[in-house]
Amino acid sequence: MGHCVFLILAAVFSVAWTQFIPPYTEECREEMYPPKGPTFRGAVGWYTVDLDLPPSKRWTALITDKKNDLVNMIQAIRDLANAFVPSGRLIELVDITLPLMVDTLPNPFSDEIKGIAAASGIPLGEVVLFNIFYEVFTVCTSVVAEDNKGNLIHGRNLDFGLFMGWDVKNKSWIISEKLKPLVVNLDFKRNNQTVFKSTNFAGYVGMLTGIKPHIFTLTMNERFSLDGGYIGILEWILGKRDGMWMSFLTRSVLENATSYEEAKSLLAQTKLLAPAYFILGGNQTGQGCIITRSRLLSIDLLEIDLKLGRWYVLETNYDHWKEPFFLDDRRTPAMRCMNQTTQTNVSLQTMYDVLSTKPVLNKLTTYTTLMQVSEGKLESYIRDCPNPCMPW
Repeated sequence: MGHCVFLILAAVFSVAWTQFIPPYTEECREEMYPPKGPTFRGAVGWYTVDLDLPPSKRWTALITDKKNDLVNMIQAIRDLANAFVPSGRLIELVDITLPLMVDTLPNPFSDEIKGIAAASGIPLGEVVLFNIFYEVFTVCTSVVAEDNKGNLIHGRNLDFGLFMGWDVKNKSWIISEKLKPLVVNLDFKRNNQTVFKSTNFAGYVGMLTGIKPHIFTLTMNERFSLDGGYIGILEWILGKRDGMWMSFLTRSVLENATSYEEAKSLLAQTKLLAPAYFILGGNQTGQGCIITRSRLLSIDLLEIDLKLGRWYVLETNYDHWKEPFFLDDRRTPAMRCMNQTTQTNVSLQTMYDVLSTKPVLNKLTTYTTLMQVSEGKLESYIRDCPNPCMPW
């Protein structure tokens, strides 16, 4: 998959690059927080998901509220599919085959997806598609940092929509723009007590960004690999189902793990459908790591190590021991800005500055999330990237 991504990137690059020579980078931004100005589209609203309700009913209130935005998103996916296969056969195949797949998904995800389809009126196969394409199309930046008082701060940009329809007039990715109205903060409760919090897309039951208040924080970034998510999904459809969907695993960990160490073990050892990076932060000094995963096992663990001067760990979508793809180097400017910030000055505010610096902020960025585990805090903001701005 990685080689295909690079070839497609090169093709897009050759068409669009004239407005971005050289790769457009900024001086590290400062005083961007509280969020304001043209990169800030709005704060993200909160909803409660009651885990005591039957799975089919948990999302009804949220989907009722966001139905029109979800319908618009699904229509954009249909338009994109029909652009690739003009006969309409691709969506026809989705509507016929993917409903059969929903019963193979583990609980509670199967019943939750069925409930979302019922509440929205969207065909079940298309809701299934909405819930699986994050396994193969997410590009992001995640950082866990420890300040000089031992507090752990976790920030992330969620970038999504690469190659999913470029709007030439508005210089934006069509799917990225359709996703922004669907961004929500979720408070998952049981017995009226918060179990975990997440920033999510309405209609999506897995987790990409979340916090177990006072215990750990967690984000997931895609890892490009020839043995990628497509292979795992195909195996699942064909009946080999011994792996875990990435976003279902992150949700399960957020819901059930009771410590940083337990979360780290589950994320490192559970067999997956797709390779991934899990970025995990804890509640004690030194508890921050990047878990680099193949589908079968943990390949590498990079941890905060103050004795080595490593007060933060930072992941985009490339193995940290390798150079990033030269057309997609968000790592270097992000690390430059983290180093310029210094451990003494790192905070939610300065983390937001780093994540607001182009090309860490780019045309794919849908939202920025900031989490502070000691306070149980999660706050998210919908983002824009005014021109000149990198497409990715």
